[in-house]
Amino acid sequence: MKTIPRLLARLALVGAPCFALQPVAAQTPIAVKVVIVSMFEIGEASGDAPGEFQFWVEREGLDRVWPFPHGFRDLRSNADGSVLGVVTGIGTARAAATIMALGLDPRFDFRNTYWLVAGIAGVDPADASLASAAWAEWVVDGDLAHEIDAREIPDDWSTGYLPLRRKRPYEPPAKSDEGESFRLDAALVDWAYRLTKDTDLGDTPGIKAKRDAYVGFPNAQRPPFVLKGDNLAAMTYWHGKHMNQWANEWVSYHTEGRGNYVTTAMEDTGTLQSLTWLDNAGKVDVSRVLVLRTASNFDMQWPGATAVESLTGEKLAAYSAFIPSLESAHKVGSRVLHALLDGWDTYERTLPGKRD
Repeated sequence: MKTIPRLLARLALVGAPCFALQPVAAQTPIAVKVVIVSMFEIGEASGDAPGEFQFWVEREGLDRVWPFPHGFRDLRSNADGSVLGVVTGIGTARAAATIMALGLDPRFDFRNTYWLVAGIAGVDPADASLASAAWAEWVVDGDLAHEIDAREIPDDWSTGYLPLRRKRPYEPPAKSDEGESFRLDAALVDWAYRLTKDTDLGDTPGIKAKRDAYVGFPNAQRPPFVLKGDNLAAMTYWHGKHMNQWANEWVSYHTEGRGNYVTTAMEDTGTLQSLTWLDNAGKVDVSRVLVLRTASNFDMQWPGATAVESLTGEKLAAYSAFIPSLESAHKVGSRVLHALLDGWDTYERTLPGKRD
């Protein structure tokens, strides 16, 4: 009895009909205008306790669900797909993996897309108050480093944290070729700031009571406001006045004095690394990225308190200004979203800051 492979070969030789699979017509990718990048959601995308994503889903009509098994969780978009929402997951690793997977997804065309990262953060009380919103021009990585335990550092060192390939803290020159820092398009960032700087972010008795404790920090005692300020991305949730000093010095070092540390979060260098490489591949335009971080908590203790006392009260969904900071992210970010959509005839080809 002939085996099946030999029988098929014989039929082919005698001219038996051959049935080939027909190619499936490729769908035209959806040209996305704006991607909203959130980092976490507590439960469902709508209808329960909100995380960073929920207000965008509910208020911007992101009702269409796109299965996304190669990313952190399913995508959501409006009806025509022009506004797309993604949740990266917490940390630089998940953010980088999710954004790379999204940028290579053949269902979408991101070549003219704007990317709006909008999430909560710790904030330096020297610069801003709870629920304030900061547009970053610089995003600096807080993980790429050498480290010596504080009990073993030389007496004349302020920190045991050293830049990669350096022998002492803040040894020049600073470098960014391994992802230590990213600079966004300054004109675009300035446009977003000018558009939103007068946004009323509201106030609550709860956050007022918290900020009143920060005597000697006039910006911390202001009602919430919009500002420009740079972001430090680190996988470790650090806290306290000594770490705050390190953050300011670290951002200043890696931006050669041009950046000012204001907010601390965990993901944005991962997001920007993937977008940079996707730009190299012609998949995205990395000059169209905006990073907005809103203050859910102060990054250090109030005068008279310890870092432990301050940190133990700051937990996810129980931050000093958790809901107000989510509100600020949408209030400020949505103004930029709708300005881009309303001006799309121009902004599809020309960045707003280049013409305004």
